[in-house]
This record gives sequence, structure tokens and C-alpha cells, in this order.
Amino acid sequence: MTPDDLAAVVRASVASAIEAGDFAGSVPAEVVVERPKNPEHGDYATNIALRLAKPAGKPAREVAEAIAARLRAADGVARVDVAGPGFLNVTLAADTLGGLARHIVEAGAAYGRGDALAGQRVNLEFVSANPTGPVHLGHTRWAALGDSLHRLLEAAGAEVKAEHYVNDAGAQMTKFGASLYAAAQGRPVPEDGYHGDYVPDVAKQVVAARPEVLDLPEDDAVEVFTRVGEELMVQGLRESLSRFGVEFDVWFSERSLHESGAVDAALNRLREQGHVFEHEGAIWLRTTDFGDDKDRVLVRSNGELTYFASDAAYYLDKRSRGFDRCVYMLGADHHGYVGRLKAIVACAGDDPDRTIEALIGQLVKLVRDGQELRLSKRAGNIVTLDDFVELVGVDAGRYSLARWSADTPLTLDIAEITRRSNDNPVYYVQYAHARTCNAKRNAGEVGIGLDVFVPELLTSPYEATLLTALGEFPRIVATAAELRAPHRVARYLEDLAGAYHRWYDECRIIPRGDEEITDVNRTRAWLNEATRVVLANGLGLLGVSAPERM
Repeated sequence: MTPDDLAAVVRASVASAIEAGDFAGSVPAEVVVERPKNPEHGDYATNIALRLAKPAGKPAREVAEAIAARLRAADGVARVDVAGPGFLNVTLAADTLGGLARHIVEAGAAYGRGDALAGQRVNLEFVSANPTGPVHLGHTRWAALGDSLHRLLEAAGAEVKAEHYVNDAGAQMTKFGASLYAAAQGRPVPEDGYHGDYVPDVAKQVVAARPEVLDLPEDDAVEVFTRVGEELMVQGLRESLSRFGVEFDVWFSERSLHESGAVDAALNRLREQGHVFEHEGAIWLRTTDFGDDKDRVLVRSNGELTYFASDAAYYLDKRSRGFDRCVYMLGADHHGYVGRLKAIVACAGDDPDRTIEALIGQLVKLVRDGQELRLSKRAGNIVTLDDFVELVGVDAGRYSLARWSADTPLTLDIAEITRRSNDNPVYYVQYAHARTCNAKRNAGEVGIGLDVFVPELLTSPYEATLLTALGEFPRIVATAAELRAPHRVARYLEDLAGAYHRWYDECRIIPRGDEEITDVNRTRAWLNEATRVVLANGLGLLGVSAPERM
């Protein structure tokens, strides 16, 4: 019986008590069932009686006793105690609680997946690094969190497309092309250009691909360097992200919005909505009508389109593709963008609270020997994704970035996140998985397999603790997806690993010495395998490997 199964039983007991006239009220749509902090208080606890007491006009303990009387008669429930002001502490029958191990093993990779977000079509945009330089450490945090969130949303039943927006239009691309052109000619890069060590490398690649480029007039040459350089940079971005385990469903070109006429169409739509006006030769969007701190320019007086115009067209394009929820994962310096984005949505006739969501990530620092790392072999003054992977590896990098809420400023110590000890959370969780695999191998060598399962034999308090922890996994996945919080999965895995290590140390799968192999040992092999499944599934949601040996 999972917590959700028990919640359904509690709801049925409440409905029965109300129907019998034990107290007045209505059956709540949701019943919260949680693991008590003290295992002596049972397997699960619920505060449903406290929630129902006021509308019922009765003391919470009286409501709790009426519910408890029906719960005690439910299949799979061994004991129900009323505690404190009216909490219900529920202990499941051993065979009911133990049966969860078999359910998990048989479900395999599907265990933890659900339908909490079924029917939602979500566009998840993250990283969106400019194709003018390598992916830096700030982008890397979003790469880890965004990809984990992508996996979580799908596990919760949503239809999700992960999207990378390529800012390949505007003045910064021309500056990039001019920087490559200067580097190819051996001249200094323009002061307002791009100065990283990668620039001469990319320039050489452009010349190798288009040898005639240096014979072209300067404007034409800069255009070639811009377009070919962009293609090379985007390919580099793809490769760096792929090495980090991040794949996008869509790489969306900003330039395509201009070339397809989508920007003009967006301006016309906003104009038809009555929110566009002209002032001092420029075209503006009246975003102050929707909470923005000032109106925004769409087209400058010289006829040049602003990024804001592209942003408006991009949002409308997402909606035209059928997404009912557009999630933007933005950097720490983008707080001001949120109000402008909501204004675009409102001007387009949509409800910002329903169709968009902006997640702001805080800065991340990398330190070694107490000193912040700032230098990159390629970018000159930043740590890149490739640098990060080379220093700490994919698993340690992804896990360390994913185990903290995005709105928490983060400092990572290289020595700490790469240390092979139980003090390192990623090692602790991965070692737990490897330990389940080793236990399975050792059990197989003495003839203990998954051929016998007697759930009522799992009677140890350590087994009850481990089983209730395993039962929480589907709810953790659903909650982490709904709250956009991959770190909840990481923290859960660390708790689960602790429960497993304690169980493993106290409850032997393989008997000592000449002791006979019994059905207890065989059934514990199922619990070991159930733990392996959940650890592997949880690590998979974070894009972290589940090693079989360490």
C-alpha cells in the first residue's frame, strides 16, 4: 500500500463517517498522509481530523475517533491511534507494507511515474546561451536543473518540450562576426567585440570552411564570419551540453522570427489589441497598463527592432504551437524581465498567471583551496561548462547543482563535491545503489533470488522505515515536478540511502556462517531490489548515473 493508496482509504473512511452522521462536513478532495518523524508513531500519520473539526463543530479528537473506528476495519491496516490534539497514526499490516517491495520491483523503471500533470503541454526553455561564447557556469546550473525538471515533468505526466532559444539576431551577432574577421586577419579585436581565446580558434575554422572569405569585401566577409561562426558555436554548444547529459527537443532561432515575418505579425496583433502607440518616431508597447514599470520600445526611431519585439513574437509562437504553459528559466540578472514578459502576455490577451512561469536562478561560484575560480582556458574570465566537467565530472557536477533550490546562491568546493566519502552526497547515494547491486550479486552466489516473497516476514523496524521511505517516492516525484524543485528528489535520495544503509547493517540478506537460508532472507532480497530500483529511478531523474560497482 502506497501513501496515495492509504490516502484513498482515509477518504473513504471520512465519507463513511459523514454518511453515518458521526459529524457534519464534506469529504476533502485531498488527504495528506505523511511519514511520522518518530517511527514509534506508526508507518503513516494524517491531520485530516484537525482539518475537519471546525466545519464539523466538534473537537478534533472526537472526529479522529470516528474516522479511526472505520480505518481499523480497513484491509491492510493493523492499528490506528489517535494522538495529541487529533492526529491519526496508522500502522499497516506487515504483509500490506511489505507488499510494496514486490510492487516496486515489478513496476521497475515505471515506479514513481504518475499522472499529476497529465494533460498539461509545457514548453520549458532553459540555458539559451548566446552563440557568441562557450556555456558558462551560470548556464551550467540551468542546464542541470532544466534537464532534471524536464525529466520530472514528463514523469509526472506532462507533455514537455525542452527548448533552447538561440539569440542569433541583432547587433551582438555582427560584433561577433567582426571579432572573428579581425582575428582571422591578425588584427586586434574591436574594443566592443569578443576577446576570449576561443575567437581565433573559431576564426580559423571559418576560414578553413570558407577559404574565399578573406577575399570578400569587408561587409560581406563579416556576414560570412557571422553566419558560419554562429553555426560552429551552436554546434559547440550542442556538444558541450550533450556531454553534460542535456539534450533539447528544439533549438529555436531568433533570426527565424524575423525571416518568417513572425515579428511583424506579432506587432500587428498587439496593435490590433490596442496596446501599441507611437512616440518620438519610435513604436511602443503600453506595458504599464499591465503592471510594468515603464512602457517598452518595440521599434526604435531608426527603424531597428528591439529584443522586446522578438520576445513578443517568440511568446506568441510558443502559444501557436499549442503550449498552455510556457516556463522560462532565467538568470539572476533577469528579474526585471519577468514584469515585461507578463506584460507581453497580458497585451496578447492571455492570463500571465496561467500561461507563463518564470524561474529565477541565483549565481553559482566554484572554489578550490578557498579561492574562487574565474579563469577559463577558452573564455578568459569565466568558468565554462567544459571546464566544470573536466574539474568535477558529469555526475558530481549535475548532482551538486541539482540538490539546491534554484533561488539559493551556491558556492561549490571542488574538493568536497569530488571526495569519495559518505560526506559527499552524490557519492553517498551512488554508493547505496552500488551496495544494492553488490548485495544482489552476493545473494545470487549462494542461491538467494527473487523466487520466494513472503511480505509478512518483513517485521523489523528498519524494514518498516525503509518500506515507508520507498513508498514516498511517487509523491516526491509529483511534488518536485509541481513545485519545479528537482532538489527535493536529491534530498529524498539521501534520506533513502541512509535508511537503506541502516537496514543493510541490521537485517542480513545472507545468513551468517552455517545458518540456514530462510524465506526471510529471500524476502529481504526483494526489499534490496526494490531499493535499487528507486535509487536508480531517482538518480535517473537528476541525469546522474547509478553505478553497479564503486
